[in-house]
Amino acid sequence: MFRISKFMRELIDPTPVAARRDAPGPVVIWNLIRRCNLTCKHCYSISADTDFPGELTTAEVFSVMDDLKRFHVPALILSGGEPLLRPDIFEISGHAKEMGFFVGLSTNGTLIDADTIGPIAQAGYDYVGISLDGIGAVHDAFRRRKGAFDASIAALRLCRERNLKVGLRFTMTRDNADQLPAMLELVEREGVERFYFSHLNYAGRGNHNRKDDAHLNSTRRTMDKLFEHCLADENAGRRRDFVSGNNDTDGVYLLLWVRRRFPDKAEHIEAKLRQWGGNASGVNVANIDNVGDVHPDTMWWHYSLGNVRQRPFSEIWRDTSDPLMAGLKQRPRPVTGRCGACRYLDICAGNTRVRAHQVTGDFWAEDPACYLTDEEIGVAPAERIQLTPFSAGRRARRAG
Repeated sequence: MFRISKFMRELIDPTPVAARRDAPGPVVIWNLIRRCNLTCKHCYSISADTDFPGELTTAEVFSVMDDLKRFHVPALILSGGEPLLRPDIFEISGHAKEMGFFVGLSTNGTLIDADTIGPIAQAGYDYVGISLDGIGAVHDAFRRRKGAFDASIAALRLCRERNLKVGLRFTMTRDNADQLPAMLELVEREGVERFYFSHLNYAGRGNHNRKDDAHLNSTRRTMDKLFEHCLADENAGRRRDFVSGNNDTDGVYLLLWVRRRFPDKAEHIEAKLRQWGGNASGVNVANIDNVGDVHPDTMWWHYSLGNVRQRPFSEIWRDTSDPLMAGLKQRPRPVTGRCGACRYLDICAGNTRVRAHQVTGDFWAEDPACYLTDEEIGVAPAERIQLTPFSAGRRARRAG
């Protein structure tokens, strides 16, 4: 996750640069249930409105929480599917809050209504994130449900009325890239406190829709708009949080943007970006799925590091005998192609490795979604590699 607002604040009010440091334990995004009342086009868990077998019981969830707490995990993001479909969601949420975790709820919002907002508010979530893919019919088309947009907006307003911190998540594809200005207007109009801009990642249903990924030049224009909007927001004294995810190229592109707009601040921002260190999959962010498999992040559902029913999460997470985890925890990561030759490798850490793996079958190949030119990253044409599609059967098998 790239915290755009944090770096805009550094432009306005610089703070001392510190050494890069990993958190004691990772933030855990926990897909407690795979069932969902929607069938979104870019769903990484390929959920459906049906029960999936083998999901962790309440007792098993509580046992895993004990291990996570001992392992100094600071935050749990409870997700799905649609987490509100899990009958024990409020029992789990309440227990997590009692244990002292930061607890977030990641939802499509359509099940938050006058009947459910009471228990949601009582659970005391530190953050409620609602996903939108555009305005009105555009969102409904992505979610494959007429009225989904209106239901999610109603949910947002109900959360705000109960003083819950609420944010919106927007995943950009070619089909909705033009929706960003309207989404930013919605954030302003509805008093949304956080806006998460997600690049499309090649996982689950998003992988099947890879052809819908926004063109690289469109991505650059979109990031320019987002940077300018966020800076204006900060200059106006509005303390919203704008963040992006699933493409750590954003950090390097911000540096290039600062060099053009604020050359006198570029050296400080570059130092802050190196302190940030880029992609944190397998290090500061983790995923547990509905049946207890552990993944480097939510986009690695085709690759399991182990299962919490067989081994504690803390043991799985520290096990670098797994080739993927060994490389993810390595600094610098053993990336090749453009990523390996890039002068900014220590800023983005080779970006998200799952895209390279989905396209080539190689964990460490260059990320095909880097939207910077060879000249910008200091790569000679001879250092380019040709990416070829990788068969679905081989891609789904656990590497190593």
